[in-house]
Amino acid sequence: MNNVVLIGRLVRDPDMRYTPNGVAVTTFTLAVDRPFQNGGKKETDFIPIVTWRQLAENCANYLGKGRLVAVQGRIQTRQYENNEGRRIYVTEVVADTVRFLERSEKQQPDNSDPFAGEGREIEIDPGELPF
Repeated sequence: MNNVVLIGRLVRDPDMRYTPNGVAVTTFTLAVDRPFQNGGKKETDFIPIVTWRQLAENCANYLGKGRLVAVQGRIQTRQYENNEGRRIYVTEVVADTVRFLERSEKQQPDNSDPFAGEGREIEIDPGELPF
């Protein structure tokens, strides 16, 4: 069984690209605190996350640096040869689900007074009333 669940914060804004076939892929790095401390010092792991298709577009459009998210997916490894001829090994999480755990600044509620117009007369057309 290959199943991973992580909760952490984005280290930087997500990076979205498209494959040659037009499929969206977004990558980001998640900072995840370890559940224990090493000599009183909290340790953090930085996990690369990959999302595909609609999930990739949603992450690119609505996530940003510092946002708290939960990721569910699987660990995947791959390898490639770099420009210098060295074999590079990569371990990353391919996300099936990304849950946004807090609102973005764009989604923060309006704290203005909803009753600011209190006391003003409201005009209602009797023909618009449902009773």
